[in-house]
Amino acid sequence: MLPDMPSVPHADRHLPGGLELGAFSISLSVADLAASRRFYEALGFVVTGGDVEHNYLILKNGESTIGIFQGMFEGNILTFNPGLTNRMERLDEYLDVRQIARHLEDAGIAVVSGIDAGAGEDGPANITLIDPDGNAILIDQFF
Repeated sequence: MLPDMPSVPHADRHLPGGLELGAFSISLSVADLAASRRFYEALGFVVTGGDVEHNYLILKNGESTIGIFQGMFEGNILTFNPGLTNRMERLDEYLDVRQIARHLEDAGIAVVSGIDAGAGEDGPANITLIDPDGNAILIDQFF
């Protein structure tokens, strides 16, 4: 289990949607990590993760999450984390990223980067896709 992270049995089954993708955040490509941190802290966000030495921070304000990343990628990325809620609770029962990838492929959605063959049948893995307007989407299961 991840440290300091409460666990719940499953996602709220009363919420809308047909494919549980997990916690949502936006990953922002920033020019100056310190300046972006100050800006988002002024908006009420607090740092909850990341590593300044590795040029990224995760910030939360209530159930809203943003990641700020300096020099790691171009453009911004919509990010989903299977197995987590927006309240940062770890789900005991969730749809694995491999199942999500199969569902997307069956639906005719091109996966730009898939799961490495050595990733195993469960555990950390991620996929990337691009929506019809060119927006990058990362589905990143990190446990």
